[in-house]
Amino acid sequence: MHVYYEGQVLWSQIDANQHMRHSAYADIAAQARLNMLGAVGLNPVTLLNARIGPVLFKEELFYLREIALSDMVKVSCELVKSRADGSRWTIRHEVYRGDGIKAALINVDGAWIDMDKRKLTLLPADLGDLFASSPKSDDYVEDIPKPKE
Repeated sequence: MHVYYEGQVLWSQIDANQHMRHSAYADIAAQARLNMLGAVGLNPVTLLNARIGPVLFKEELFYLREIALSDMVKVSCELVKSRADGSRWTIRHEVYRGDGIKAALINVDGAWIDMDKRKLTLLPADLGDLFASSPKSDDYVEDIPKPKE
């Protein structure tokens, strides 16, 4: 397991039912994803200098167990699917409570956006090589795009 975020659940992350609010899951997954990208050399400054950023198309969250105030959480990230050129990808996040119980599963589908043109783009070759070195799940598959009709 590749853990890219660890932390204590904060009061600001708790909802009226006294468990972690839904948007807090998205926040910790986003931080874990940025940490994972940073670990392979795609830190926010590098991406900003290239005027490219990650963009999400879909975020899917499965709640498995409650997480309470002051619980410790760990979030893992792995690529589960990517096109050979890295232009589109799927990352799986697993959220664990401090007691080791898996509390949530988050899947995101994304791509890269040119910050100036506001259009989807490829990473430059050197950055694409870094992205290709991202940790991959045991069930990783290379996605083959469907032919255009």
